[in-house]
Amino acid sequence: MNQLHFTFFALLLLIPAVMATPAPERPNIIFIMADDHAAQAISSYGSWLAQIAPTPHIDRLATTGARFDQVFCNNSICGPSRAAILTGKMSHINGFYKNEGGGDFDGSQQTFPKLLQAAGYQTAVIGKWHLGTAPTGFDYSKVLINGNGQGTYWNPEFQINGKEKRVETQFHSTRQIANDALDWLETARDPTKPFLLMYQFKAPHRNWDPDPAYKNLFADFDIPEPETFNDTYGGRTAAAAQWQSIEHNLNPLDLKQTPPSELSGNELKNWLHQGNNHEFWTPDPELTGQALKKWKYQIYIKDYLRCVRGVDEAVGRMLDYLEESGLAKNTIVIYTSDQGFFLGEHGWFDKRFMYEESFRMPFLMRWPGRIQPGSINTNLFMNIDFAPTLLEAAGVPIPSDIQGQSFARGAVNRKSVYYHYYEFPFWHHVQPHYGIRTDRYKLIHFYYSMDEWELFDLKKDPSEMKNLIHDPAYAEVLEMMIAELKKQQVTYGDTMSLDQMRAMTDARIERTYKEASWE
Repeated sequence: MNQLHFTFFALLLLIPAVMATPAPERPNIIFIMADDHAAQAISSYGSWLAQIAPTPHIDRLATTGARFDQVFCNNSICGPSRAAILTGKMSHINGFYKNEGGGDFDGSQQTFPKLLQAAGYQTAVIGKWHLGTAPTGFDYSKVLINGNGQGTYWNPEFQINGKEKRVETQFHSTRQIANDALDWLETARDPTKPFLLMYQFKAPHRNWDPDPAYKNLFADFDIPEPETFNDTYGGRTAAAAQWQSIEHNLNPLDLKQTPPSELSGNELKNWLHQGNNHEFWTPDPELTGQALKKWKYQIYIKDYLRCVRGVDEAVGRMLDYLEESGLAKNTIVIYTSDQGFFLGEHGWFDKRFMYEESFRMPFLMRWPGRIQPGSINTNLFMNIDFAPTLLEAAGVPIPSDIQGQSFARGAVNRKSVYYHYYEFPFWHHVQPHYGIRTDRYKLIHFYYSMDEWELFDLKKDPSEMKNLIHDPAYAEVLEMMIAELKKQQVTYGDTMSLDQMRAMTDARIERTYKEASWE
């Protein structure tokens, strides 16, 4: 792949002066987002899984467009990341900063779909929403509402245009959402208008229940474990205190175990959820220690990757339709996830931490004739940049209160990206923390019921195994990073006291759709 740098001479390879483009030529936008899809599970990113579990259809966006290698979320949890994407604003500004006890998304506020709609775009959202309140700013919406707002893999219930409810019983949710997205394009789209379609999967979110079409994938061999699978968390207190380890916190429901036939009601529920509260569980008293951990990992990672395969096939159907219908030549297609995910790194599943696997988002973008095929971009971007980028691509003015920056014309030249996670203790006992990341270094402060700082040299230690906070050789780096952290907190208006931040964590505001019992 060719390196694509956002210099003046590269601008013509990206997005030209679309504000001067006639309205009929404004690009269509298809924004495809999975849930918890780690970059490591997309083969174009070249991880240890690339040859074992390829994603050829998602990779088509990398070969015909650009792969972005340093895109990061502001808050690695489903709802808050989605709210940041919609608004272009950090969690404490848009008001949706945690899933559990954080209330619902304020749908009356400004979002980029509303701005596109006002500028003449036809807008639709299909699939996972997970923000409680009904979508606003869309001409059409069909979003998952059962599973306590999380959606379910089977018999998913949807709410249509904020009113009608429909249970779909014929297909796995990934296939159903794919069908619905294609149906909207084929039968409901107004061909006289440019469109925005937000096309969003539940997969591969927990509890990783794949379409039976993929049940035999990886059945004949074991998936290799990542290098940091047996991390002992030396020098990293918060990492040691979490409740999202494969060894201790995957439960029988995650692992598709059959419960004893005599159990029902609360007894059945408690059996299925053993591990959620850090209690020990094994299917066999003889299966313990490393052997138990490896057994759990194989079930988890294979089901996760099977769910990914379903998503990849759905993306392929969409790309084929765009080619066959002639829409591809003037349609921006983006593939991303609401955040990253741990696939056994550090012995974990889930997300939340500012460590790379959770913090980093996959992001691939195609715009024929505007983005050079096979490009790789390594600039620092954030999910709050998506809204202004798509607005500029559509020729729509970017409101001054949007905190993100458009990278449509290469305007972003960040020294660092900023992060803040608030939720505790549910569900995984990850300490609230904030921090910054530059091209080389990362500084994190865990502050809720501990006061722990971590500093990493990502060039020498990309797996973040050695905390350098007390290393005298990095004293000048630490001073520089603290100064940059304070600067970014001022930039984003995140200058509350630690007591005020803790109060945000402690707040308990009911949601319309409460979190699923396993999340």
